[in-house]
Amino acid sequence: MREFWVASGHHLTRLDAHGWLAVTDELLLAWLARPEVLPPEEACDTERAIHARLMADPRAPVTDAEVAAMADADAQENWRFLLHLREVLLREGTIEGAYLSLVRQGARMPPVFYDQMVQLILRNALQGCEDVHTLRAAELLYRAQRGHVQDGALMLADEELVTEMEAERHRSPLTAMLSGGVAGLDVLTESNAWTYWSRSDAHTMVLNFGGDPAARQGLAAAIAAFVSHLLGVAVMVAPHTMAEGVDLHWFVGLDAQGTAIGNALWQGKEPPATMVGLFTLDFLDASAVLPRVAGHPVWLILGLGADMVLRVKPQNLVMGLPLAEMARNA
Repeated sequence: MREFWVASGHHLTRLDAHGWLAVTDELLLAWLARPEVLPPEEACDTERAIHARLMADPRAPVTDAEVAAMADADAQENWRFLLHLREVLLREGTIEGAYLSLVRQGARMPPVFYDQMVQLILRNALQGCEDVHTLRAAELLYRAQRGHVQDGALMLADEELVTEMEAERHRSPLTAMLSGGVAGLDVLTESNAWTYWSRSDAHTMVLNFGGDPAARQGLAAAIAAFVSHLLGVAVMVAPHTMAEGVDLHWFVGLDAQGTAIGNALWQGKEPPATMVGLFTLDFLDASAVLPRVAGHPVWLILGLGADMVLRVKPQNLVMGLPLAEMARNA
């Protein structure tokens, strides 16, 4: 079985009886070693002591008084986020359970922690997947993308990588000239798909989202795997290239722009952003959906704003789908 997304840390965890990823000390230690968590050079002794204690025992208690004793207010806030995340992870026992709990609570958390959990959940849900277009498209759910139009088609490149390349171009025009900038990145095709396995953590492949049907089908498959695995309901997701005859009986915006587009269409107004993706989600078990939505597809809308940056919000799938349990829990 081929490996991918090693940097997610999935090898540091294990499956529980439900098939979810159990929270392990090894995974907690890996997160404590992330650059965003490591105390900076100017960190006070209190922050350094807390971090060192947790590196020795990632489940060690840390009191509010200790956090309040940190010299820097921003450090205090960051550590409260981190400790709340750890509390939920340890309470729920799994990555999937912790993610659902945090999303349903509406917990404010640095995006990097949500992205890390989504990548792990997708890595688990897509175990054994051999379709590279699905894996590359799945990256949209946990990594922002920068869009650009090439030959009339929307291309999506990793936003962090593009930002780094732009910074390097400013530092060294010669390097930019030799590398060709974003245009020098490989666009995922059938002929070079085999190279994805060795570079999946580098995020260096451009997705031809507008011109290659396999890219949109890949995102549909990734969404279906994410929803089915996380919410325990079997669904089918299909891409659409035309927006004609759309009955918005129920819709979910896959990003902020998609939500704004759906709201505008619902109100008969002009959409405020460009629709770049349209999908239908169908439940295979009618009892899993609210009765008033049964028989109707859920439309999933993906939009793109003027900044050409695409930030998918997978939490919208958790909170926005018309699941029957919504009525039971209301």
